Amino acid sequence: MKASLLTREYPPAIYGGAGVHVAQLVPQLRKLIDVDVQCMGEPREGATAHAENFPEGANAALRVFGADLSMVNALPQDVDLLHSHTWYANLAGHIGGLFLSVPHVVTSHSLEPHRPWKVEQLGGGYHLSSWAERTAFNGADAVISVSAGMGKAVLESYPELDPGKVHVVRNGIDTEEFKPDTGTDVLAEIGMNLDRPSVVFVGRITRQKGLIHLVRAARQFDPDVQLILLAGAPDTPEIAAEFNGAFDELKKERTAPVVWIEKMLPRTSVRQVLSHATVFACPSIYEPLGIVNLEAMACETAVVASAVGGIPEVVVDGQTGHLVAYDPAQAEDPAYVQDFEARFAAKVNELTRDPARAAEMGRAGRQRCIDEFSWDKIARETVSVYEAAIERHRQRMG
Repeated sequence: MKASLLTREYPPAIYGGAGVHVAQLVPQLRKLIDVDVQCMGEPREGATAHAENFPEGANAALRVFGADLSMVNALPQDVDLLHSHTWYANLAGHIGGLFLSVPHVVTSHSLEPHRPWKVEQLGGGYHLSSWAERTAFNGADAVISVSAGMGKAVLESYPELDPGKVHVVRNGIDTEEFKPDTGTDVLAEIGMNLDRPSVVFVGRITRQKGLIHLVRAARQFDPDVQLILLAGAPDTPEIAAEFNGAFDELKKERTAPVVWIEKMLPRTSVRQVLSHATVFACPSIYEPLGIVNLEAMACETAVVASAVGGIPEVVVDGQTGHLVAYDPAQAEDPAYVQDFEARFAAKVNELTRDPARAAEMGRAGRQRCIDEFSWDKIARETVSVYEAAIERHRQRMG
């Protein structure tokens, strides 16, 4: 079997969970089948890259669509199946499947109907990304969801889909890459104090990741607890203004270190920071699965996370960390949001006050990663979905 994976992100240019997923999946798939990769951005080894520069100066969604068409033009003529990841590449997969008359599989790392705040970032392009996703999902021969929660959300968002073509293949973690790291050079470089309990966040500053809630919750952390944020630049000026204001206010209030590292650290550096954290915090208001929680758990770090999307399938409440209930339907209620932030802070304080318990949860988390989230298992499950998609396409085409 020969499959072509279509993705925006591919090493070394990775900035999100979908990119991590593809980077880890491809080497394992190549042990089982022939794999071609089409990605976006600068030329790189192991893939055919397509620039997002057509039309020049256009809306970001239109530039992506231009790269999608370039992908279709570059697809191998002997490919048996296309597999696209996120709306960025869904259009290429859909059109490519029609063009070559081969099955198309999509992986739902997220869903545009669940991310309405993206209109701040894309403007009218959000309606294009939503259209591309819906069209691709409806036309696909199989839809892979990275969690059972995501599988349910797919059918709720697109009720016209045949449930029989929706498959759950969870995200995974490389427990040899992410493992406890006893080094301290990175900690010294970023100003992380080993003598204090620490709460660490890793992720983008977006509405989805809920970092603003963590910064506000941190006002209720115990006085000796330091906060370390490995967080890239905010998505929009509006998000930047909101976050910067809350961050500055927090720094004025607390005597313990409050550190924000804006540059993207190498994964080896992130591993060291995670390994020395007392608690990893994931305050996401939307999360299909949350690879970053797996990365923290693999480093033997306890997790406090919002109980949304696929996170409860990763973090076992009371065993590998704590879950904090969050209802997106009440996101506009200030009293509810404040209560969520207070409950989040309380769960963090439980663990920073009891480092032995946090360490016990961290060890349980790593074992869970080893037992349940190996990429070898995920690759084999993915190939099984490919086989089902090929058969479905054959029957559909008569």
